[in-house]
Formats: sequence, structure tokens, C-alpha cells
Amino acid sequence: MKIAVLLPCFNEGITIGKVVRDFRAALPDADIYVYDNNSTDNTADAAREAGAIVRREPMQGKGNVIRRMFREVEADCYLMADGDDTYPADQALQMVRPVLEEGVDMVIGDRLSSTYFEENKRPFHNSGNRVVRWLICRFWKTEVHDIMTGYRAFSRRFVKMFPVMSGNFEIETEMTIHALDKRFLLREVPIVYRDRPAGSVSKLNTFSDGMKVLKTIVVLFKEYKPMRFFGWLAALLAVLAIILVIPVLVDYFQTGLVPRFPTLMVSVFLLMSALLALFTGLCLDVIVDKDRKNYELRLISFD
Repeated sequence: MKIAVLLPCFNEGITIGKVVRDFRAALPDADIYVYDNNSTDNTADAAREAGAIVRREPMQGKGNVIRRMFREVEADCYLMADGDDTYPADQALQMVRPVLEEGVDMVIGDRLSSTYFEENKRPFHNSGNRVVRWLICRFWKTEVHDIMTGYRAFSRRFVKMFPVMSGNFEIETEMTIHALDKRFLLREVPIVYRDRPAGSVSKLNTFSDGMKVLKTIVVLFKEYKPMRFFGWLAALLAVLAIILVIPVLVDYFQTGLVPRFPTLMVSVFLLMSALLALFTGLCLDVIVDKDRKNYELRLISFD
């Protein structure tokens, strides 16, 4: 069974050589690919000297790199990690075995159940991981612990059937949600996470990239579960309409007059918007359900 190690990199010259050598020691027969994303340091040269297959992705962003990796690389099992030496290569076999031996579609390297909160030196990252995990667990009724980990193993079926839409660091969130929605078989493996070594700088912006991740969750929730999304919106609009119309009705029954005519118009508008949102959710839910059926048929054809 052919294994491909995928390492997306942007200015990881300090660590990428060690990462490639570590994965070579852990998986001697694997092909190790380093995709250089417009690095301005010696990332490509260091990876090449360590024995990696080096390719380039000119479109900036981790999601764009992974899109090209998934399109170009052929293997039976894919192991994705970062080039910053934060993920343990010595646990690579634990990651790929469920894919190769048990038919698992995605193995998630779970940092949050082990050393992440002790090793990570950026406290807002800890809070952000908790918020993202809470939202996805509530929206998709799951118990996945680490949503945004970059250490994952995939089956060929998942890689070739995953439509990469994100361009940046929200790609891991998109992967997790897609796998949950399409009922791929998932497995979590606790991993020992370590912080970046001295001199290595994170490219993740806590606030701007965090907002992109939250936006991705909302957008995918709307796309994958439109009835719930628009149903909640319809309920909110209907409640606001009722709150506004009650004083108008009280005045009318007491005096026979409608002195708050603008308020009545607003409440009617909100009620019509609620009905529109409800029927939008119903129509989109039918379309999404049909898309899921077609996706299942494509999976059968792929197998």
C-alpha cells in the first residue's frame, strides 16, 4: 500500500529538514512531498536536501496548497502534517494504520486531549479551539475533540472526493465538517503536541484567521443544514414580529384604533420574512438531500 506524506510549507526553512528526516525514519517506504507556498527562505532547498519531493503552489494559503496536493498526489493513504515540527513523526504509524487496515477515511491527530494546552503559548488559540469545538459538536451532534489539527491521515476515497473550497487556515475545519456531513468513518488518535522551536514563527493570525474559521462554520452550517439554519432564522423573526404586534393588538382591542401603524407594518414585514425564510429552508433542504444521495452514488462508483 502506497503512503504519501504531505507537508504544506511557507517559510519553514528552520524545521522542514528535520521534519522530513523524522517522517522518513517513521515511514521508510513513504513518498514525502513538500509543497512550497512562495517561501522567501530556504524551505525548498532544505526539504530537497533531506530527501523530499518538492513542488510549488503559487496561490498563497494553506487551503490552496492542500487543493493542489490532493489533485496531484496519488497514493492509497495520505498523511498530512505541518512543516513546523510540532507534530510527532514517531506516531505516524498510529495515524496510518486505521486507514490501511480498518478502512477508516480520516484519522484525526487529537492535540487537545494531550499536551496542546500546556505546550501552546498563545492563550487565545486555546480559547478559539474550545469555541470551534463547541460550535461544531452542537451543530453536527458529534464528539470530535480536535477540529483544527493539521495532523491527519486520509483514505484515497476521501482525498479524491473532497471538494476543497477554503483557501487558508480554515481548511481543517472544512475537512472535519465535510467528513461529518458525508458520514465518513472517523477515528481520533491522541498525539503529543509540542510548541514551535525557537526561531520558528507561526503564520496563523489569531483574530483574522479565527474569524475566517467562524465564518466557515456558519456558511457550511447554512449549506449542509439549511432547514435548521433558516428554521432558526424564521423562528427569531416570528418572535420579533409577535413582540412588536402585541402592543398594537392591545390598543386595538381597547380603543378600536391602531395608533402604532408603523409598528404594525414592521411586524407584518417580519412575519412575511419569517415565512419566506421557512420556505427557503424547506426548498434548500430538498436540494441538499438530493445532493447527498448523488454523492453517495459517486462514492459507490469510486469504490
